[in-house]
Amino acid sequence: MGRLFLVELEGRCYRCRFCDTPLALADDVISRTFNCRQGRAYLFSNVVNVTVGMKEERVMLSGTHTVEDVFCCRCGQILGWTYVASHDKSQKYKEGKFVLERWRIAEEVTEELSLNGGHHASSDPDNS
Repeated sequence: MGRLFLVELEGRCYRCRFCDTPLALADDVISRTFNCRQGRAYLFSNVVNVTVGMKEERVMLSGTHTVEDVFCCRCGQILGWTYVASHDKSQKYKEGKFVLERWRIAEEVTEELSLNGGHHASSDPDNS
């Protein structure tokens, strides 16, 4: 087995909940209103550090789609799916996009969060 090279992401991102592998930038979220069998899901324009499974036809709430399951390339956990083709013209916007199930991913905590009791630090002088 060869060495695994991961794409690192700059900025706020989502990671695999199981092994902490970076998956997608927060800026690449198209929609946070998707649903899956296990609950909420996010639609992304781009993801990294994943592998895809075999193409299959799947009947979903929005119609029949050709999809591929998406897996974390480090731990192999299934994360969601990607839309290969949609059979309904109104759903064509999903083609080439990725759905990651919310409970399988974690949003990276950024350094912007304050650790001083909820007060935001400021570099502006106090004019009081």
